[in-house]
Amino acid sequence: MEAIVLAGGFGTRLREVITDLPKPMAPIAGRPFLEILLSMLSRKGIKRVVLALGYMSEKIINHFNYSYQGMEIVYTVEEQPLGTGGAIRAALEYCLSDHVFIFNGDTYLDLEVEALELQWQKTQNPIIVVREVANTARYGRIDIKEGRIHGFLEKGMAGCGLINAGCYVLPPQILDHFPLGKAFSLENDFFVKQLQQINFNSFITQGQFIDIGIPSDYELAQTQLAGL
Repeated sequence: MEAIVLAGGFGTRLREVITDLPKPMAPIAGRPFLEILLSMLSRKGIKRVVLALGYMSEKIINHFNYSYQGMEIVYTVEEQPLGTGGAIRAALEYCLSDHVFIFNGDTYLDLEVEALELQWQKTQNPIIVVREVANTARYGRIDIKEGRIHGFLEKGMAGCGLINAGCYVLPPQILDHFPLGKAFSLENDFFVKQLQQINFNSFITQGQFIDIGIPSDYELAQTQLAGL
């Protein structure tokens, strides 16, 4: 199994606490966050990872080189911001299998990889991983009917609900109609616009979920992810 990890963002919201590192390398209890994420992927059976980089890419490359805990590490480096879609489109060019797991480099998700792999093998439809949270206002909601994604609701809706966990299983050719090097949003320019043409299945994860992208959750991660 192989994975793409999106690790190229500027980390603007964390700039007040992390000034000299790319966001995925932010220290969590003395350890770079990306180490914690990659260690989890290794434990789950991922053998090959494509790191999609941008801002301060050299600090990540110099830290991990080309292998980590038995996994092969491959890099793509964007010369200009490509958005989630453009970064994934570029990284898919380096994938070798018929499907790839995709993760955000600033989110820890203790994903049930084996169960998700079994779901992929049954249908081979693209999968969007969703998770229930107590308040969806920050994230936006996902509308699901009979296991299929039916809609994406805007941010601002308070209360308990399902959100996009920023994790997907996709076949490597699924974004081929977008030109390489074009900036676009995977969520808005692909998922939303293709809902009527493509069956996007859902997978509801129960795994631990924490997004370090804002200072308050970054501080929370210092205790929740310590020791991993």
